[in-house]
Amino acid sequence: MTREEARQILTQMTTSESLLRHARTVELVMEAYAEKLGEDTDKWAIAGLLHDADYQAYPEQHPNVIVNLLRERGEEEVAHAISAHYTHWGVSYDTLLDKALIACDELTGFIVACAQVRPQRLEGLEPKSVIKKLGQKSFAASVDREEVKAGAELFNVDLKEHIAFIIAVLQQHQTELQLQAQAGTQA
Repeated sequence: MTREEARQILTQMTTSESLLRHARTVELVMEAYAEKLGEDTDKWAIAGLLHDADYQAYPEQHPNVIVNLLRERGEEEVAHAISAHYTHWGVSYDTLLDKALIACDELTGFIVACAQVRPQRLEGLEPKSVIKKLGQKSFAASVDREEVKAGAELFNVDLKEHIAFIIAVLQQHQTELQLQAQAGTQA
C-alpha cells in the first residue's frame, strides 16, 4: 500500500479536521521513529496515518473496520499494529511497530493539546511542561494517562526523551499542523 492509497482510505472514512490532524501528527512521529530505528518508514507512517481511520465513521466497531480492510489488502503487519494500539483490547505486542504505535498515539495527541493552549504553541514547549500537564487529570481528560505510561514502557523509551522526540518532530511541521506561535507572541 502506498501512502497516497492510505490517505484516500483515511479521507473516505474521516472528515473531522481534528481527527485528520491527529492522523497526520501520528504519521509524522511514526515516520521519524522508523527513520531513527532503521525501520520501514512508509509502513510505520501508514500505521500512524490509518490507526484511527474508522473511528469517526464506525466508532462502535473501531478499529475492526480499518483492520479488516488492511488485512484484505495483505497489510497484516500494519493491521496487527492498529488492532493493538490500545492496551485494553488485549492484543499482543509482537513487533517494534506494534509498540511504537501504542507509544506514539495517545502521547502525540496529548502534546498537541498542550501546544494548543499555549500562545507560543510548540515553540519552547518542554517535556517537563508536558509531564506536569499529564499530572493534571482535568486537562485533556479523555487522554488515558495509563496508556501513555504503558506505551513508553512497551516501546522501552524514557518518557521525557520520548516527549522531547515527539515535540521536535512536530516542530518541524508546525506550520502545516497550525501549531506555530501566534502572531505577536515570543517563545
